[in-house]
Amino acid sequence: MRSTRAIGRIPVRDVHPRVECGRRPAKSVCGETFEITATVFREGHDAIGANVVLKDPDGRRGPWTPMRELAPGTDRWGAEVTLDQVGHWTYTVEAWSDPVTTWRRHAEIKIPADIDTGLVLEEGGHLYERAAARVPRGPARAVVREAARRLLDDSLPVAERHAAALTPEVDEVLTRHPFREFVSASAAMPLLVERERALYGSWYEFFPRSEGTPERPHGTFRTAARRLPAIAAMGFDVVYLPPIHPIGTTFRKGRNNSLTPDRDDVGVPWAIGSPEGGHDAVHPQLGTLEDFGWFVERAREEGLEIALDFALQCSPDHPWVHKHPEWFHHRPDGTIAYAENPPKKYQDIYPIAFDADMNGIVKETLRVLRHWMSYGVRIFRVDNPHTKPVVFWERVIGEINRTDPDVIFLAEAFTRPAMMHTLGQIGFQQSYTYFTWRNTKDELTEYLTELSGEAASYMRPNLFPNTPDILHAHLQHGGRPAFEARAVLAATLSPSWGIYSGYELCENTPVKEGGEEYLDSEKYQLRPRDWEAAEREGRTIAPLITRLNEIRRAHPALHRLRNLRFHRTDNDSVIAYSKRAGEDTVLVVVNLDPHHTQEATVSLHLPHLGRNQGAALTVHDELTGRTYAWSSDNYVRLEPGRTPAHVFHVR
Repeated sequence: MRSTRAIGRIPVRDVHPRVECGRRPAKSVCGETFEITATVFREGHDAIGANVVLKDPDGRRGPWTPMRELAPGTDRWGAEVTLDQVGHWTYTVEAWSDPVTTWRRHAEIKIPADIDTGLVLEEGGHLYERAAARVPRGPARAVVREAARRLLDDSLPVAERHAAALTPEVDEVLTRHPFREFVSASAAMPLLVERERALYGSWYEFFPRSEGTPERPHGTFRTAARRLPAIAAMGFDVVYLPPIHPIGTTFRKGRNNSLTPDRDDVGVPWAIGSPEGGHDAVHPQLGTLEDFGWFVERAREEGLEIALDFALQCSPDHPWVHKHPEWFHHRPDGTIAYAENPPKKYQDIYPIAFDADMNGIVKETLRVLRHWMSYGVRIFRVDNPHTKPVVFWERVIGEINRTDPDVIFLAEAFTRPAMMHTLGQIGFQQSYTYFTWRNTKDELTEYLTELSGEAASYMRPNLFPNTPDILHAHLQHGGRPAFEARAVLAATLSPSWGIYSGYELCENTPVKEGGEEYLDSEKYQLRPRDWEAAEREGRTIAPLITRLNEIRRAHPALHRLRNLRFHRTDNDSVIAYSKRAGEDTVLVVVNLDPHHTQEATVSLHLPHLGRNQGAALTVHDELTGRTYAWSSDNYVRLEPGRTPAHVFHVR
């Protein structure tokens, strides 16, 4: 017969955050404030209290964190906590009977009505004696004992005896050292605290091979490093590189995914492996491993981290194909099945078949990851993790983070919600999302409410408006105004966002109408860009992107996810939302229509901004520098190409 945990004397129910009923850790990052909640109640009308007990990775009990009832009569209690040490914590909710508060409530009713006054004061005196005994020796205990003595002194006036129990000095001591009876605790819940980059950061993706010279069009790590200062100047934190490994020649794709490549076609970087090496090698035309290490250090000097693409798949020429044939699915005719995502076909890529030798593949994967970690890589963007067994990633990420908790894995999983959520729960620190396909006010509001709610305990979104694979129709047809609005949304809705190189130039030509692939995609060919000419001719939105990243760095509210709140607008083409962290509050209003000027009344829920409803506000637009007087209801007019959005600092 299955045993059940006995309910405590003071019931503690429905503790959150929790992941898989507490079987997996909820997630936080250093410095992030989040709320722990629970349902706490008891029989009758006696007062109760609750608190959170945190234990750090070394098992030490953390500071006292009192909880409060979130709304009277709901029995739902909560407390905000902020942790500052990476590692595996636990938290427990304790509930307890609060006899001091119970007595005070009775005394406030009975003493003015002269009901059992002497008995009430005597009961209070004995109660305060018991409370004093639980206060550490010293002046604090003396304060409570003096209150008990005066309560029991029937030579004093009733009002004086009662008042002695309610002084600020007594309240201060009993707040720090409450008199708790019938203490009942929830089960200990796991909590994983990671470094801040797991939640907050600005990412920039580019292909080093496209950053060549007129004399040598194929870029190297040395030539690509010239791009790093400009990326850093735009305020990015992470530079993400597509695979940098040797590329196979068998079934190599030509330009625009052609099956008949020319001799000089460079191939798809995700078709990994050739006689020059596999996942632990670099493409000879990019340079050497030493050149890559130099590139990582050069990025670090610019304040940038390198994120490396980890695509667990092979070209037909990969050394694994011959060394480990059992790692691949063989068809009846003896050939190896290539990758497909109908209607897309990837004839140049062999997927891994995991079940014949899971242990061997795990071991080799750990070796490859640690190889790149030895060159300074602490972030991996994992390609298509949803096409591999979940248990595989649980083992790999768990083993890497056991020894190197600062290593971050981003799941590039545009797939079914159950898989995306599970990947976050089993270890991935970040995830791509459906943001690219959420463009209306209702779509954005519903989806970001989901991501910033309970899901934020385990799944951290990284919002990319575009990728080398995805050029959404909204960008194709909306032009520069669409690129500007989507940048504002991505940069302010989520603490992590990113763009693929060329976004700042508003590149938006598809290979065909109705498709999401770029014409002359950089996946299949070199794509040199004249950055200086684009800036000189005003063909770039880099200044807006730079300003957005400056705003993000200046405002702690934008470093967080769970604080996102939406506000009502009377125009479905205008969206409004806010974020608040301590004294810092940011309010964003965006025109979602790239073609037309839109007007709207923005109706603010001022408590979300830390103000009483009806209060007056001063809001400073961080994009334009203008300041406005706002209140509960406010008129806005947003014109594409001129003022696509307001990013207000609420002063």
